[in-house]
Amino acid sequence: MNLKKIAAPVEEELKVFQKQFSHVLKSKVALIDLITKYILRQKGKKIRPILVILSAKLCGKVNDRTYVAANLVELLHTATLIHDDVVDEAKTRRGIASINAVWKNKAAVLIGDYLLSKGLLISLDNDEFEFLKTTSEAVKRMSEGELLQIQKARNFDATEETYFKVISDKTASLIKTCCVLGALSTSKDRKNIDRLGKYGENIGIAFQLRDDLLDYTGRKKLLGKSTGNDLKEKKFTLPLIISLQNAPKKKSSEIMKLIKGDSLKKFESVYDFVNEYGGIEYTIDKVQHYSKNATNAISKFPQSEEKASLIRLIDFVSMREY
Repeated sequence: MNLKKIAAPVEEELKVFQKQFSHVLKSKVALIDLITKYILRQKGKKIRPILVILSAKLCGKVNDRTYVAANLVELLHTATLIHDDVVDEAKTRRGIASINAVWKNKAAVLIGDYLLSKGLLISLDNDEFEFLKTTSEAVKRMSEGELLQIQKARNFDATEETYFKVISDKTASLIKTCCVLGALSTSKDRKNIDRLGKYGENIGIAFQLRDDLLDYTGRKKLLGKSTGNDLKEKKFTLPLIISLQNAPKKKSSEIMKLIKGDSLKKFESVYDFVNEYGGIEYTIDKVQHYSKNATNAISKFPQSEEKASLIRLIDFVSMREY
C-alpha cells in the first residue's frame, strides 16, 4: 500500500494545494524566505492535506474553502514539527538537518510562530471563523497532550488511560481537524461532518500507536529515525506501560531502574522485556481496534473513489514501516 495510490483521486487538487502552499510561505524578509524554501525541500507524506481534500470530495465539490483548510492545517502541522524538533533537540527531520540544527533554536521557534500566525491569518482573511475555532481547539489539545506527556515522563507514572489521553490530544486532534475542516468546506450536513471527525480521531490514534510500536520494532534509516528514541526521552508509550503492568513486580522494578538510569545498553533489555510481557502484541491489537473504528465511522457514506482511498489510508497507517 502506498500513498500515491491513496492520493490518486485528489492528485490534481494536491498540485493546486502545493502551488498555493509555496506562495503562502513567501515573505519579504530574506531569512524567512530562505528557511521556508528549505522547508519546501523536505518532502513529507502530506497526509493532512490529502485528508482535507478527500474529506471535502466525499461530502461535496472541492472549492476555495477546501484549499484554505488544507493550507491552514499544513501550516499548523509544519509549525508544530519545527517546535517539536527544538523541544526534542532533534538534529534531523525526514533525513535532512532540522531547522534548529541549521539556524539554531531561536530562529526555529520564531519561524514556527510565523507559520502559526500565517495559518490564523488565512482563516481570518477568508472569514473562516469556524475553521479558526476548530483549529484553535486542536492547538489547545495538542499543547495539553505534550505537557501531560512531559509531566508523566518526569514522574515515571504513566498509565494506559493517561497514554490514550496524550495521543488523542497530541496527534489525533489535528488529524480529526483535517477531516472536519474538509467536510465543513463542502457540506453543512452535521452527521457527515461528525462521521469524518470520528474517522479522523480514530485514524489519528492508530497512527500514533503504530508510531510508538515502530520505536521498538524498527524504522527506515533514510528518514533519520532510529529505534529507542522514546525511551531515551523517558516517554512511556503503550508497549512499555502494558509490559510493566503484566510483568512480576520484581522484574518491573528492575526495568524501571534501568529506564531511570543512563545506561546506553538499556534499549535491548527493555525491547526484550516488552516482547516477553505482551506490550508489542497488545499494541498491535489496539492499532487494529482503532483502525476498525475508523472504518466503521465512514461506513454510511456511499461507495466512491474518495471513500476507497480513506479506507486504504487506514491500512497504510496500521501497517506502515516508516
